[in-house]
Amino acid sequence: MNISSEIRNLISNRRKGYTLEAPFYLSPEINTLDIEVIFGRHWIFVAVEPEIAEPGDYIKVDVGHNSVIIVRDDDMNVKAFHNVCRHRGSQLCDDAKGSVGNLVCPYHQWTYDLSGKLIYNEHMGVDFDKNDHNLKPVHVGNIAGLVFICLADEPPADFDNMRKAMEPYIAPHRLADCKVAIQEDIIENGNWKLTMENNRECYHCIANHPELLNSMYEFGFGYQPSPENAEKVQEFRDLVVSEGNRWAACGLLSAEIDLLDGCATAYRTQRLPLEKAGESQTMDSKVACQKLLGDLTLRNLGGLSFWTQPNSWHHFMSDHIVTFSVLPIDAEHTLLRTTWLVHKDAVEGMDYETKKITEVWKATNKQDSTLVERTHRGVKSDQYEPGPYSPYTEELVEKFTNWYIQRLEAEIDNIKSSVTPIKICR
Repeated sequence: MNISSEIRNLISNRRKGYTLEAPFYLSPEINTLDIEVIFGRHWIFVAVEPEIAEPGDYIKVDVGHNSVIIVRDDDMNVKAFHNVCRHRGSQLCDDAKGSVGNLVCPYHQWTYDLSGKLIYNEHMGVDFDKNDHNLKPVHVGNIAGLVFICLADEPPADFDNMRKAMEPYIAPHRLADCKVAIQEDIIENGNWKLTMENNRECYHCIANHPELLNSMYEFGFGYQPSPENAEKVQEFRDLVVSEGNRWAACGLLSAEIDLLDGCATAYRTQRLPLEKAGESQTMDSKVACQKLLGDLTLRNLGGLSFWTQPNSWHHFMSDHIVTFSVLPIDAEHTLLRTTWLVHKDAVEGMDYETKKITEVWKATNKQDSTLVERTHRGVKSDQYEPGPYSPYTEELVEKFTNWYIQRLEAEIDNIKSSVTPIKICR
């Protein structure tokens, strides 16, 4: 793709330790670059398996001008295809989700089975070869029930490293044996990078998230000891060690893995203690669902957090799971999709109340959306200039922006050399 000299200069002159220049948040040209390079060539989180629990269940995900169908096939495999009929290009599915026997184009009824194979078409002549007109596949990656896609012809190969590392952490929660309790979409009035940067720190939590801090310690999200809080941070770190030993006795992994920058498929995970009773991310820190996940028997198992670049974060408790997916709509609007999951056999009104499961993150999402919008409006000012990250609380934000700039630099190098320089994490 063509990258203008102005954008190349912005990328190469980015000041480390500071927020990005305003065009990274406002420019339609950079947004187009983000969709093509970041969301078009890297693994992005799009769904959880319970959204497509049965053969024929599908969801539609739009990534820029590309529309993708993610479907469960007849052999219970998760497949993904470009939402484009191979006849004259009509989109096959308009609804965000649904269930089908086959994928049928509404225009001329060309029909594809759930493996993407063209199985029916009329009036194309005896020499027409159906095998040349199957749906175009999209790469699918699955981490213990978290579904990722990659639109690139050759996706970053280090996804398998992330999968192998993360599956032992996530597997005890048995995500595939859950059901969606509720899913909520929010359109945030800000650039997608502001949404991600806001998520990558808890510097703002005390002033803005009273509901969240009923159960979560702020110190687990990039905090380093500072003159103001060194004693409290050390107390928290001691608690992480003692609780980690207890969880290890239960067969649960908790150690931090931090690979948020420096490679194509970047991520971080850690199981962290919760406040008060330490059971779940709820207003009273008690479980919201009486039927625990998988074969878990203890309620106070903390919260397993999992972050991926460029677009997701996830929290796994003993009783429920919350996942978050971020997708750019345009330079100034972002889709945030939140999904709450409980055990598939849990009964609403008996085992759980939706309000208790969702009230913390519904409040937090609303608060964060306001912060993203305020920041986006501020970045529009002629007087905006990049500000310094806190060395004590915003390490993970800087890792996100570092990763982002690294990926754009790799694209520029790729244009120069015609060789994709993707560093693989081992």
